[in-house]
Amino acid sequence: MPDPDFPDTNILVYAYDPSDRQKQRIARELVRKATDGESTISTQVLAEFAATVLHKMKPAPRAEDVAAVLDALAAIPIVRPDAEMVRRAVEAHALYGVHFYDGMIVAAAERAHCPRIWSEDLNAGQAHFGSTVENPFL
Repeated sequence: MPDPDFPDTNILVYAYDPSDRQKQRIARELVRKATDGESTISTQVLAEFAATVLHKMKPAPRAEDVAAVLDALAAIPIVRPDAEMVRRAVEAHALYGVHFYDGMIVAAAERAHCPRIWSEDLNAGQAHFGSTVENPFL
């Protein structure tokens, strides 16, 4: 089996958000592949997803609906942060100029041996610790 991809938070948000149907279609396909075992995510991605849809999406979804989505995403393998990952995120910040929390994404993708990070927020084409960013919406 090939190494997994790493979807960033925006992929999960677009899969849930109907405001852009084209992005939603692409994101849903990536989430489907993720739940089929083709991806790994981090607890940070799940937390950012929940916070974004609960506090920024209008109209705000019911907490029960967000919990149901999180239950469906439970099939995706999870990378859990620890002190070494935090340190690696600081190194990503220093080496690549990324925000600390983007550094946590990079560090999680590295730990999971993901050759690709799906993200709209990071710079497409840039490599970080062996993982290359691709924007699926371009």
